Order: sequence, then C-alpha cells, then structure tokens
Amino acid sequence: MLTESTNDAEATALAALAATLTDERRARRFLDLTGLSPNELRARAGERSLLAATIAFLESHEPDLIAVAEEIGVKPAHLVAAGVALKA
Repeated sequence: MLTESTNDAEATALAALAATLTDERRARRFLDLTGLSPNELRARAGERSLLAATIAFLESHEPDLIAVAEEIGVKPAHLVAAGVALKA
C-alpha cells in the first residue's frame, strides 16, 4: 500500500524529471549518464527506480538541484527527501 508521503515523493520526483527534461543541457546529460534512450525513458518514467535516479542525478550537480527545485517550487532539501523516500 502506498502512503501519502510515497505518493508525494513520486509526484515530486516526476515533476523534477519533467523539469530536467525541459532543459536541453540537463536532458542530454541525464540521458548520457543513464544510457536511456528517449523511448526507454518514456516507458519507464513512472518507475520508482528511475524517479530515484533522477533525484540522485540532480544531487550530483548542486546547481541543477537548486534550479530544478526552484522550477517546481520546492526547496532542494525536499527533493533530496523525496529521493530518500523513493529508495526506501
């Protein structure tokens, strides 16, 4: 059974994924680092493991973490907490 916090973490990570993919530089780096094709990414976008990987990707480059957090209207710490929740 999914808890509300799990749903929140997934929604936050999905918003972060969308924000990541709307920036050409971030999107290219994300695809290059994950090895995913655009079709694979579309097929797996709702998977917890991919959503957690998105947060980890952002955490690895603080300027991107901060920029995406601002874009989706949350604090960077909220993104990090969503990543932790998705890995649990």
